[in-house]
Parts: sequence; C-alpha cells; structure tokens
Amino acid sequence: MAVFRWEVCEAIRSEQIIGVIRAAGPDEAVRLGEAMIAGGLRIVEVALTTPHGLEAIRQLASRDDDGRLVGAGTVLDGEAAFAAAQAGARFLVAPCVAPEMIRVGHRYGCAVLPGAFTPTEIGYALELGADLVKVFPACDLGAGFVRNVRAVFPQAPLVPTGGITVENLAAFLDAGAVAVGTGSSLTSEGPEPARIRAGEMVEAVRSRR
Repeated sequence: MAVFRWEVCEAIRSEQIIGVIRAAGPDEAVRLGEAMIAGGLRIVEVALTTPHGLEAIRQLASRDDDGRLVGAGTVLDGEAAFAAAQAGARFLVAPCVAPEMIRVGHRYGCAVLPGAFTPTEIGYALELGADLVKVFPACDLGAGFVRNVRAVFPQAPLVPTGGITVENLAAFLDAGAVAVGTGSSLTSEGPEPARIRAGEMVEAVRSRR
C-alpha cells in the first residue's frame, strides 16, 4: 500500500486510470468500487456527493491487501479533507481549485488533485502545491486542450476527468495526460457492467505500452 504522497502519485501515473464512484449510498458505492477493482482497476475515488460517502471510503480502504488506493472526490474545503483523510482516503480530488483542501490534505499526507478548466487555473493550482491537476470537464475541452496546455506547462501533471470512455482515453493519454478519471461510463449500469468495463479500460491502457 502506498503510504507517502509521492508513492500515491507514482501509483496513479503507473495505473493511468482513476475509477470515480458517485452512488445513491455507501452500500452501492462499495459494490461499485469492489466491482471495478475486480475488473483490474487499482485506484478508485468515492465522491463525497454520495450520501455517507465517508463510510464507503472507510470500507473500501480497509481492504488494502490487493494494492488498491482509495481516494475522496468532491472535496471542497478543509473540513471535508480532514474527514476524508481520517476515513482512509490516500488522495483528495476537487472539481475546482480549493486552497484549504490542498493545505489540509498535505497536512495529513494525502496527494491532492484540485480541478481546473483554464490555463490560469492550472497555473494557480500548481502554485498552491497541487500534486496532480484534474482537468474538468474533459469532454468539453477535448484531448487537444491537454496537448496545447502541455506545450506551455510541460511540467503540469494533468488528469482529465469527465466524459472519459474506453474509446477516447488513449487520445487523452497520447496528448500528455498522466492519467484519466472515469466514472459514469463505468458505473451507470451497475456493478457487473462496471467490472467488465473496468477490465476493458485496463486492457486499453496496457495495449498502449
């Protein structure tokens, strides 16, 4: 299990896929998470918009003998960052640049992925110490945006999220993304389809190497 922030970031860079879970409750979130892990994903994120999402994080993170890494999504402030870290999250994700989330996340050893939509926001996130930057919503920006931003911010470790599918993930990775985040394309039809689609995504990544 990764312990330090740099280990978490290296695991994300290596696996190149973060499975994002938004569910109606903790039981559904755990089922989806376990299904994606059974399909081959090793990194999953439970959005805190999930009712009692911290409980889902706690359950998923307690079973770490298979090398999984569990994170929290939609972490908007320091209070949520602290709660997620206490629940066992190893990385924290926000849809926006959330300075207090970054500070508190680092204080408790979590890697942080604030969200950005413009080069200005990406630059600001990096100045605040973002370990990785979530580019969101990626489906509205396209892989060309990642390529163009990387031309001027070659040091920016970008993680496009939103609208990522097995069909387009290679385009984002080829454009210079270090990883992608994907949710509804995996989880919209329940655990068993999530397991199958996770396997397809993992294979799509492996086929590029």
